[in-house]
Amino acid sequence: MRDKKVLFLVQAAAIAAIYVVLTMLFAPLSFGEVQVRFSEALTVLPYFTSAAIPGLFVGCIIGNFMGGAIPIDIIFGSIATLIGAVFSYHLRKSKLLVPLPPIAANTIIVPFVLFYGYGVNLPIPFMMLTVGLGEVLSCGVIGLVLLFALDRYKGTIFGVNRSTSM
Repeated sequence: MRDKKVLFLVQAAAIAAIYVVLTMLFAPLSFGEVQVRFSEALTVLPYFTSAAIPGLFVGCIIGNFMGGAIPIDIIFGSIATLIGAVFSYHLRKSKLLVPLPPIAANTIIVPFVLFYGYGVNLPIPFMMLTVGLGEVLSCGVIGLVLLFALDRYKGTIFGVNRSTSM
């Protein structure tokens, strides 16, 4: 039992760390009204382990904070990633649906943060389009490539089979 808890914490911490590194590495593309946050490709990881849920949430909080985001962005941007991760976990029986929740959550929430938090003077539907396209690229394309690549090694990479993960 203790080994499972340790594995869960290690996986969550590793996912959070990778999310932060990718967000900061590609910071010019990770923030703004036109954004492609490559770290969002990791939102497919709940397919493999529920540890990805807190890992992605904490990683997004830290990445937003380190990227100089305002408090409303740190809170609501991270909640968008959390919502996406939770629903991705629940859709894990269908690989192709796993990226849809983070795409939807960020497409809906982030434009409101940009408009009301940062005062970006663009129409919200337009920002939904730009943020949504970035999410489709990062989650839907890169994320699915990552998912299919990791799926070949799920037992060795994540330490447990998907069917036995927490």
